[in-house]
Amino acid sequence: MTRSLLAVFVLLTVAATVPSRVITQGSKGADADVVAAITKIENDVPKADLANDSSFYDNLLADDWTGGTSRGTWDTKPSLLADLKDTKNNKTNSETVSDIKVRVHGDVAIATYKTTYDAMIKGVHYARTVISTDTFQRQNGAWKVLSGHSSQAAK
Repeated sequence: MTRSLLAVFVLLTVAATVPSRVITQGSKGADADVVAAITKIENDVPKADLANDSSFYDNLLADDWTGGTSRGTWDTKPSLLADLKDTKNNKTNSETVSDIKVRVHGDVAIATYKTTYDAMIKGVHYARTVISTDTFQRQNGAWKVLSGHSSQAAK
């Protein structure tokens, strides 16, 4: 009888852990896909900036997006789109992204990274390295940036 109870206990324990291991492995694969997608987006940002591609940001940013800049100001989606269209006062000369790390929490992903750029922003020249965080949410199957923040990196 004791042997039968032990066998049932072992069987139930194995049965209970197998689905959770399968689910965990499946979500790790899904997480890897999300990490790759978000990493690609972050790597596409310099291309969009160099081209002043407002359509890239129009598609990427949530309508209520807010970004804190390393210049100590806030941007909104409408203000950023307007700046991108004002090429007389806003132009990226060079930009590189590095150290991208993405953490996935279901339909939310957080990307941290470093950007080095040389640009004119609102008529003022900036050449600096910043550290940034972007918070993404999957909306209707697409990843949208809800908010972002950048700070000048320590020298």
